[in-house]
Amino acid sequence: MTREENEKRLEYLKGIVSRLPEKPGSYQYYDENHTIIYVGKAKNLKSRVSSYFHTEVDRFKTKVLVSKIWDISYTVVNTEEDALLLENSLIKKYNPRYNVLLKDGKTYPSICITNELFPRIFSTRTINKKFGTYYGPYSHVSSMHAMLNLIKKLYHPRTCRFPITQESLDKKKHSVCLEYHIKNCYAPCVGKQSVEEYRKNISQAREILKGNTRQILNEIKAEMMQMAEELRFEEANELKRRYLLIDQFVTKSEVVSHTINNVDVVSITSDEKTAYINYIHVSNGSINQSFTFEYKKKLEETDEELLQLGVIEMRERFKSTAKEIILPINLETELEGVTITVPQRGDKKTLLDLSIMNGKQYRLDTQKQAEKLNPEQKAVRLMKEIQAALRLPKLPYQIECFDNSNISGTDAVAACVVFKKMKPSKKDYRKYNIKTVSGPDDYASMKEVVRRRYTRLMEEQQPLPDLIIADGGKGQMEVIREVIEDELHLEIPIAGLAKDNRHRTNELLYGFPAMTIGMKTDSELFKLLTHIQDEVHRFAITFHRDKRSKHALHSELDNIKGIGPKTKEELLKKLKNVKQIKQAELQTLEEIIGKAKAKIVYDHFNDQQ
Repeated sequence: MTREENEKRLEYLKGIVSRLPEKPGSYQYYDENHTIIYVGKAKNLKSRVSSYFHTEVDRFKTKVLVSKIWDISYTVVNTEEDALLLENSLIKKYNPRYNVLLKDGKTYPSICITNELFPRIFSTRTINKKFGTYYGPYSHVSSMHAMLNLIKKLYHPRTCRFPITQESLDKKKHSVCLEYHIKNCYAPCVGKQSVEEYRKNISQAREILKGNTRQILNEIKAEMMQMAEELRFEEANELKRRYLLIDQFVTKSEVVSHTINNVDVVSITSDEKTAYINYIHVSNGSINQSFTFEYKKKLEETDEELLQLGVIEMRERFKSTAKEIILPINLETELEGVTITVPQRGDKKTLLDLSIMNGKQYRLDTQKQAEKLNPEQKAVRLMKEIQAALRLPKLPYQIECFDNSNISGTDAVAACVVFKKMKPSKKDYRKYNIKTVSGPDDYASMKEVVRRRYTRLMEEQQPLPDLIIADGGKGQMEVIREVIEDELHLEIPIAGLAKDNRHRTNELLYGFPAMTIGMKTDSELFKLLTHIQDEVHRFAITFHRDKRSKHALHSELDNIKGIGPKTKEELLKKLKNVKQIKQAELQTLEEIIGKAKAKIVYDHFNDQQ
C-alpha cells in the first residue's frame, strides 16, 4: 500500500468516525476484503472509535489493527448492556481475527435429558438442542458421573434406545428386558410404571441437575409423611430411601451458607496471552456448578473488558437467572435486574476466593499439559520467571554455578556446572584442581577458579554465561564480582543461594549490595535453582572423592617399581584392596600376575614389614 493510498484510507475512515452518534452500541471493523476483523462495544460510539485513530496511540497491537481497517459499520442500541450482549453475539458469529478467542470447552461432557415420551438421561459430548435439554458442561467428569449415579439410584430411568411412543405402547410392541429383572428399570414400556410417575421422576431429576436439591428434599419429605399417614408404608419406605440418598449427596457437596441462594460467582486469572474466567453457581447454599473458560488475548484487553464478556457468556451458557453476581472488581456496565457485589469479607468473599483458586488451578493444569507436549515451553517460562525476578537484561539461556570441596585444605578442588535452557549441559561441566591456594581458603579458591574459567572462555572466544550463581551467600558473591567486574571487566549478573543454620537453602540473593529476592521456597523456580546448587555440589564432591581415592592408592601400589597400571588393575580386581594384597601369599600373587611381578610385589611389602 502506497503512502497516498494509506492517507486516502485514513481520510475515509475519519470521515465515518466524524459522523458516528454519541450513543451506546457495537462497532465492526472490516479489512480490504470486507471481512470483519474486530467487533467492539461502547458507551459512546463516537468517543470510543475515534480513540483508535489518535496519533498518540502507542500500543503496538492497536496500531497493527488500525493499519488493517478499510471500513467501519456500527449498530446503535438502547443501553450499554445491550451493546455488551450484541458484541458477545457478533464475536461468536464471526470469530474476528483481532477479538479474544474463546476456547469454549466443547470437548467437555454434558448431561442430556431427551425429548421423548419416556426421556433418557445420559452423558454426551455432542450438543443438539433439538434432541433434548443439556446440563453442563462438566469440567470434572467424576462429578458428572456422581450425579448420574445418584439419579440412577433414585429414579431408575430407562437406558434402552428403543423409540417408545404412545402408539407402540397401545399395540404392546415391547417386552421387559434384563434391566427390569435386575431392578435397574421399572419397565414403563410395558405399563409397569405409568407415564405420569416416570415423567414426575424425570422432573425431579431436572431439579437436582439445576441444584435445587433442598426443594426436592422438602417435597419428598412431605409426600413421605402423607404416605405414612395413609398407612402406605412400602411407598413411604421407598421415598425415605430417596430422601436419604439425596441428603447424603448434598452433605458431600460444598455447603457455603444456607442464606446464600441463586448466586453467580465469576473471577478472572490472566497473564500476557491468556485469561481464565471461572464461573461458580450457588443454589440453596451449595455449589452445584463450577467451570473455567479460557480466552486467548489478541489485543491488550483489560481484565474488566474480558470479565464483562465472561459474565455474559457464562450466564447465557448455563442459562442462569441469578439476581446477584459476585465479582473481584466492579464493572462499568450495569446489568438490568442484577446486583453486582465485590465482597471484602464473609461467606461471599470465601466464595470469590474459591472461584479464584479454581481459575488458578485450571491455568496451572493447562500449563502443565502444554509443557508435557512441548518441553521447550516450560524452559522458556522458567527463564522468563528468573529474568523477571532478577530484572535481567536478557533471558538467562546459559547459567553457570561454582562450588569448592576440600578436607582441611587437602586435595582442594572446585567444580563448575553449566545449565542451558534450564537443563544440565554435562559436556560443558568443568573440574579444577586448586593450584595457587594452600590451606582451606574457600574465597581464594573461588577467585582462582572463576579467573581461570572466564579467562579461558575469553581467549577461546566462547560464549559467556547470562547468569552466574554462587553456592553461598554474600561473601562468595563478592569474590566472584571482584574477578568478573574488577579484574576481567565483564558484565555478567551474579546471584547467590544462601543457607540457613540447618544448612538448607532458604533464600535467593541478587545485586550489590546483595538483596533477598522474594520467592516461595516451594515454588517451581526455587526448586530448579536448588537443583542447580545440588548438581554442582554433587559434581564437586565426586571429583574430590575420586582424587582422594587415587591419592590413597598411589601411595601404596604406584611406588612399586616394575608394576604398571595393568598389573595394579589385575591385583585390585582379584584381591579387592591394598590390605588383601599385602597379606597375600607369594603363590596367590603368582597365580594372578605371574612369578616375576609377584616376587616384586611380595618383596616390596615384606621388606617394609
